Amino acid sequence: MTAQSVATAARATVYGYPRQGQNRELKKAVEGYWKGGVTADALRETAAGLRRSRWQELVDAGIHEVPTGDFSSYDHVLDTSIMVGAVPARHRAAVEADALDGYFAMARGTQDVAPLEMTKWFDTNYHYLVPELGPDTVFAADSTKQVAELREALALGHTPRPVLVGPLTYLLLAKPAPGVVTDFEPLTLLDRLLPVYAEVLADLRAAGAEWVQLDEPALVQDRTPAELNAAARAYRELGGATDRPKLLVASYFDRLGDALKLLAAAPVEGLALDFTESAAVNLEDLAAIGGLPGKRLVAGVVNGRNVWINDHQKSLATLGTLLGLADRVDVAASCSLVHVPLDATAERDIAPQIRRWLAFARQKSTEVATLARGLAQGTGAIAAELAANRADLASRAGSVLTRDPAVRARTKAITDADGRRSQPYAERSAAQRAHLELPLLPTTTIGSFPQTGGLRASRADLRAGRIDTAGYEGRIEDEIREVISFQEKTGVDVLVHGEPERNDMVQYFAEQLTGYIATQHGWVQSYGTRYVRPPVLAGDVSRPEPMTVRWTTYAQSQTSRPVKGMLTGPVTMLAWSFVRDDQPLGDTARQVALALRDEVNDLEAAGTSVVQVDEPALRETLPLRAADHPAYLAWATESFRLTTSGVRPDTQIHTHMCYAEFGDIVRAIDELDADVISLEAARSHMQVADELAEHGYPREAGPGVWDIHSPRVPGVDEIAVLLRKGLAAIPAERLWVNPDCGLKTRGWPETRTSLENLVAAARTVRAELTVHND
Repeated sequence: MTAQSVATAARATVYGYPRQGQNRELKKAVEGYWKGGVTADALRETAAGLRRSRWQELVDAGIHEVPTGDFSSYDHVLDTSIMVGAVPARHRAAVEADALDGYFAMARGTQDVAPLEMTKWFDTNYHYLVPELGPDTVFAADSTKQVAELREALALGHTPRPVLVGPLTYLLLAKPAPGVVTDFEPLTLLDRLLPVYAEVLADLRAAGAEWVQLDEPALVQDRTPAELNAAARAYRELGGATDRPKLLVASYFDRLGDALKLLAAAPVEGLALDFTESAAVNLEDLAAIGGLPGKRLVAGVVNGRNVWINDHQKSLATLGTLLGLADRVDVAASCSLVHVPLDATAERDIAPQIRRWLAFARQKSTEVATLARGLAQGTGAIAAELAANRADLASRAGSVLTRDPAVRARTKAITDADGRRSQPYAERSAAQRAHLELPLLPTTTIGSFPQTGGLRASRADLRAGRIDTAGYEGRIEDEIREVISFQEKTGVDVLVHGEPERNDMVQYFAEQLTGYIATQHGWVQSYGTRYVRPPVLAGDVSRPEPMTVRWTTYAQSQTSRPVKGMLTGPVTMLAWSFVRDDQPLGDTARQVALALRDEVNDLEAAGTSVVQVDEPALRETLPLRAADHPAYLAWATESFRLTTSGVRPDTQIHTHMCYAEFGDIVRAIDELDADVISLEAARSHMQVADELAEHGYPREAGPGVWDIHSPRVPGVDEIAVLLRKGLAAIPAERLWVNPDCGLKTRGWPETRTSLENLVAAARTVRAELTVHND
């Protein structure tokens, strides 16, 4: 390839960009709309302003082609359901009456209508709204949003590329609608869906789109021959349409494998591939098929999921190899930048030298542009950037912050016995029943209670020096007393202290463990208007002092009922952080597990009889390819057992998981050897209870009966119906009654009523069981 052709080919782009704004303006506007304080027009103007600013940020960073259509007021998969007309029957009236209110009703539900199910987007902590489809689903194109955002970008003088969820991924992520036979395969609707996509593509072409990106991350998973044939057919049909823009089929998160050859042969103009560490084999596979002659290749060489600076020399070497494998090579991040925070320069509390190791969305955009310039003009054009990059990489590699000899020695000394309870479950269970004396169908919650404005104000007052530590702790004690008193009056059997002192279930612990760096502005969207600040795991991990014992023992002093100690498990501490990339994840997990083991043992020594170690990310972190599952599950389950196995037999260990496809990891759930597991089940209609029963799960379980991610309050009868469904799969002596997840995001009024209904339903079904047994 000549220098001129390289200059023509090498352009910079990204697949998506954070939606929230520098100060989470979108979150505030949407929640203000829900509360009636922001009008629909004001919400739309806020969203439009954020789109304008994010496009300009990308252009200023040197990005040549900006994404459109990736912006969402709640979720991009939900946007796709609207685009193809896949509105569930129960939501149609609301959508027809008011499109915006109907959209949010699909996401959140109403008091009378349940929302769409929510689960994790592949192996990320982003949650999407699951499409509900059935044999009678009728698709209809609605390209209004996509066309409008394309025209906005064009009017501003940008070069836009609309981004759509591809038809294969959309159908493979969908589930049968409620009431539809469970063996219905949404992929059978492909032939109905493709004409709708063709119509949307034609609309975008007419509106001025030169290229449209179709995201197909589902193709990096193991796919059956039938599914691969469907993909080939889909792109033959879409690529064969005459009235369409150029098509860029994008994959990310892993290697394409068998799907690469069929997409390379499809009549589409370009492919986007991930070339970061987890998908580096894409390079070998691409060479093996002879490359992409005549096509555009968008090379994802900057990691879009982690926050460490890119290794420019390594990326340029990859890009140089790719130049001979495609007609045109462009440079991109490996996936949408929605998975990382916005701007590392805002983190003024992080030491400047450490901050130079970090690249958030703005910095990654600059990295992509720098690499594109180096590829097009030669390394001399970016000599200064390369020198600075080498210095920053060396600074991190040689920093004393990354290695603690004592932690490494302790981790090396771990034995198999450290990861096993002293007695088998049957013996432990008997000891726990005698010790705890709980009723049939015991009730509990997952851990957190509403984080009120007063609690957040107290933390702000402490940071600002308006109150001292004693004053702050007094406020926390007041909140704990209220939470304990409410649970006692309501009749909850196993109580929690409500976690009023915690800002986040991962960040709270990260701030007290060595090796972690906390951010102040590193917000990342988890779902809808829920944003989290994942900490950065930079070095070896240890626990200098107890983290939760103070508040758990205080709560226990207020009641004679058992109070659960609440911890976040080692896998979730990794999955919901930006992890170090300079050692195997399993090694880091063992370090975290040992730190948490110390906390569990201290809780038990302080009189805590029930300890819950949450692992909601166990399924989320499961590799996308089955061949990679065993190695991951081995260290993941080992790290949980290492955390929990140092306690007496009569100490009951709980765990919790939510919003994932649990059927994929039932065997691993069994391997955790927890005494009780609570799981999300309300939105999925107790599916997990059947999955546990099918596996023969031998321990106690609490499939959730209250969907806490919806503002609706479930009635007593509704909860009782779910309980009876749970009892059909799980024996009464092993069934717990609890919500789907923690109550941090809910308000007190709905929490009070919902928990009262939950306890009442448990008593109703408990009485039915007593009468039946009599």
